[in-house]
Amino acid sequence: MTNSGDDERRDRDAAGRARSARPRDGLGRPLPYGAQGVPRQPEGVVRAPRETVAEAQALLDAGRPFHAHEVFEDAWKSGPEDERALWRGLAQLAVGLTHAARGNAVGGARLLRRGADAVEEWERGRGEDRPYGVDLAGVVRWARELAGRVAAGGEPVDAVVEAPRLGT
Repeated sequence: MTNSGDDERRDRDAAGRARSARPRDGLGRPLPYGAQGVPRQPEGVVRAPRETVAEAQALLDAGRPFHAHEVFEDAWKSGPEDERALWRGLAQLAVGLTHAARGNAVGGARLLRRGADAVEEWERGRGEDRPYGVDLAGVVRWARELAGRVAAGGEPVDAVVEAPRLGT
């Protein structure tokens, strides 16, 4: 897709990868060029695990689950191999909430369940129920309960009201 105006090149990052420069709303939906969007999460930031959890929680609390997903994705891609499934599962939960808030009940419920399954499987394999202060059992319960309501109701959910509490 090309920019409108004089510059007809695709939006690319310094490495030449496609990166949309369009502003985004709080749920990550693209807005027209020139519109006022919310600040985007920088990609590829390496954080300590507790920083990841704190930043993601702040974004979830602000109704920005798409952006929280980006934070979890950074941990997934940069963290130790044995933790990647945990961070990927948490990212899927944030994306599930994003889709549910956008009104995509089928996709939202599916991603919430997939993320819950991944987090639960990681927890079983490790025997850790509160890594980095995250209440995994509580997060899994939240995801499954929300997935059921989203699938049954089909209406968009309020991302702020439905934001999970990751833990301490």
